[in-house]
Amino acid sequence: MRKATIPDIARHAGLSTATVDRALNGRKGVSAANRHRVLKAAEELGVLPSEGMVRLPSRPAHLVFLIPFGQNKFMRDLARSITNLSTALPLVASCNIVTMDGIGPDALDRALDAVSPNTHGVGIITTDQPRSRATINRLCESGVRVVTIASDLPDTARSSYVGVDNRIAGRTAGQIMGMLAQGRTGNVAVILGSRRFHGHSERERGFREFLREQLPTLTVASAIETGEDNRRSNAATLDLLRRMPDIAGIYCVGASRTGIVEAIEPLGPRRPSLIMHDLTDSSREWLRRQLVDVVIDQNPRLVGEQAVIRLLGSIAATTPLLSLKPIEPRIILRENIPAAAP
Repeated sequence: MRKATIPDIARHAGLSTATVDRALNGRKGVSAANRHRVLKAAEELGVLPSEGMVRLPSRPAHLVFLIPFGQNKFMRDLARSITNLSTALPLVASCNIVTMDGIGPDALDRALDAVSPNTHGVGIITTDQPRSRATINRLCESGVRVVTIASDLPDTARSSYVGVDNRIAGRTAGQIMGMLAQGRTGNVAVILGSRRFHGHSERERGFREFLREQLPTLTVASAIETGEDNRRSNAATLDLLRRMPDIAGIYCVGASRTGIVEAIEPLGPRRPSLIMHDLTDSSREWLRRQLVDVVIDQNPRLVGEQAVIRLLGSIAATTPLLSLKPIEPRIILRENIPAAAP
């Protein structure tokens, strides 16, 4: 199916191509009623998602997304969402997904070597470190627009952050842990990929905050960084269970989830409560088998779509600062698992 064009939108809306062009690019001379007709027609033709009420560039843009895949299924779902929407948008001239071979500043620098000089916008997932921030600022200074995805780097010139409010996600996990504990006292553990991910450190902070404020009977006895490695998370969980056989719960902040599940599975109903992030084929199955209690999902389809739209919006805007509207996390239980994407 070919991409819809401005003339297609004009015919669908019953307006001139000039009016459509002005409406899509936020120019003056378009009435509110006609602007609404244009945006509605664009949505119906699949040019804009329902969230796409943003200014768009007048010319097709070249976009690049730097994504550290590793063992993380969320990243692959995110990349698929970005590619699917970009393919359907006439204002995306090209969309290149660059697979990063790590999560830190070295991997970011290597990935940027693959970015073409004609690139208009870059979406990035990386750790919040001084070198990463400096790299992003240099990229912005060169005229390239940048959005951070899933984990923010707030002290940079990036245009926008796309993802959940990770501190609130952590507080949500804290409240759920309290509900699962049912008034019991005891220890819980936090297992995270890396505190260098701003999102991971914010989730841990929110979780600890909630327990300290609302659930003083639960204590975070252990916080373990795994580097998103399943072997490390498995060994760390087994060691945790040996040291604290009565541990009440585990909050898995990032990836390396398989190692945790494999460690607690032999315990059967005596296992600690387990909360994790991101709904994937694996976490669906773990929910069904009652190996995981709750999944806090950040909806990779929506994150990917908004990353593309916000990147296009930042390219068109006279200022790189857009309003920040974090995506609301979804609480997934065994009884409300959404159908898998086709």
